[in-house]
Amino acid sequence: MEETVIKIGGMSCQGCVGNITGILTALPGVAAATVSLAEGRAEVRFDPARVSRAALAAAVEDAGFDADFDVE
Repeated sequence: MEETVIKIGGMSCQGCVGNITGILTALPGVAAATVSLAEGRAEVRFDPARVSRAALAAAVEDAGFDADFDVE
């Protein structure tokens, strides 16, 4: 398992957090996703043999949010 942080833009409420959490955890290979509205990011634990970082970002973007891995 690997962990990554995705910077997420466009979240405005806890409903957004719930949507993104559900989207990420539904992907094959994602073991856990913790989304923070206050920090505007998601911490994702995933199996890189089953899902790529690009697929994680694409799923977030397909839901109407911005996704970026350039996080300090």
